[in-house]
Amino acid sequence: MKTKLKYGLLLILLGFLSLQLESCKVGEDYERQKMNVPEVFSQDFPKDSSISNLPWWKLFNDSILVDLIDTALVNNKSIQVAISRIQESQLQIDIAKADYYPFIGYNGYGSSLANSEVSGLSNQAGGGVNVSYTVDLWQKIKTMNKIALQNYFATEEAYKSLNVSIVSAVASAYVSLRDIDNRMIISEKTANNFQENLDVMQARFNAGFISEVDLSQAKIQVSEAKTALEIFNRSRVQIENAISVLLGTAPRSIPRGLPLFDQISVPEIPVGLPSALLDRRPDIVQAERRLHAQTLRIGVAEALKYPSLTLSLDMGAQLVNPSFLFADLGAQLLGPIFNAGKLQRNVEVEEARTRQLLLDYERSYLFALQEVEDAMIAVQTYRREYNLRNEQMLMSTKASQLAWVRYDGGLTSYLEVLNLQTSQFNAELRASEAFKNQITSIISLYQALGGGWSEDPENNKESN
Repeated sequence: MKTKLKYGLLLILLGFLSLQLESCKVGEDYERQKMNVPEVFSQDFPKDSSISNLPWWKLFNDSILVDLIDTALVNNKSIQVAISRIQESQLQIDIAKADYYPFIGYNGYGSSLANSEVSGLSNQAGGGVNVSYTVDLWQKIKTMNKIALQNYFATEEAYKSLNVSIVSAVASAYVSLRDIDNRMIISEKTANNFQENLDVMQARFNAGFISEVDLSQAKIQVSEAKTALEIFNRSRVQIENAISVLLGTAPRSIPRGLPLFDQISVPEIPVGLPSALLDRRPDIVQAERRLHAQTLRIGVAEALKYPSLTLSLDMGAQLVNPSFLFADLGAQLLGPIFNAGKLQRNVEVEEARTRQLLLDYERSYLFALQEVEDAMIAVQTYRREYNLRNEQMLMSTKASQLAWVRYDGGLTSYLEVLNLQTSQFNAELRASEAFKNQITSIISLYQALGGGWSEDPENNKESN
């Protein structure tokens, strides 16, 4: 009876002690750092909302492109790695939660003893159950669970950021592919026109109406257009190969949808406010999650400087003598006395790492601002550039037609025709490239603004 009373008093005392110590906490909670956030972007764009609040598929009118993006978001190997990392982080959370509960194990033993003084064998066999529980002094276990949770959130944000990058990469590559297709059409049409010119020039040369110089210039024209076809064909296959890898497949032919000039066109692009990037851009949120977790690690390192308390209970019985039972309840208090400042240096190491991640977080935001501003000026200037290139193409086409009429009437040399036809060819190619750049600049702006991902209210609630 006295033994039971002792154990009862000991349990009450240890429970009271653990409750008192668990109310203690070392380390500081994370607080978002104040950033030097501009009120508005420098470029003249609508500020009331953001294009990134739209799901990415709302931007694209090409069903083939949407299918390619859907495939990439499932089969892309980097996406699959990111999903595996999320699963790993979920398991790390479960591992950290296990420290909240007691550890229960078992043991067994058996032996036979023989000696000259006693006849026969002396047999012993038994088993027992071991229970141990580490009291969460200084809230170290609780803090480690918070760290695991922040790491999990960081892997989620990395997955979101990768999704945005994959969407942007597939869309940009597809638009480039349609641009190459368009330039090949231009080159084939031009090569056919130049061949018709060459046929005319060959007939005139055979009749003695023109010199061999004019005939050679006509041949050079045809050769130049055919060379462009080979260059664009090479680029087309290489872009298809790049898209195939994004889709998680071996190089193959990529299906086509809308022509280049029927791709997305957004007349007004709202961008929202710079401060929204802190909660909207997955890479910035990821950097903050990592900073949050690292800030908590300072408290864990600090807790190692103080005592730890483990409660244990061993219970068992002998199998050869079932009436022989035992139980042993104990407590173990461990703490450092002298370690030459090692534990304090560990705290300082975690503080240094925290400063590094703080700078990384601030740098991520500055890069985000730069990417948005770069994309905004690109959208504006590429739109104006395409309009100018289109005007140039129309004027070059008209001038080329007039030059041929003048040459056919004997009013000018073939050199003028050659120059103006080459100018028309180049103007058509540059107009196609300018329109492609206009579309890809919109995709880049969409990516820079966060790509449609927004902060999850549930995650935000749990992290505070």
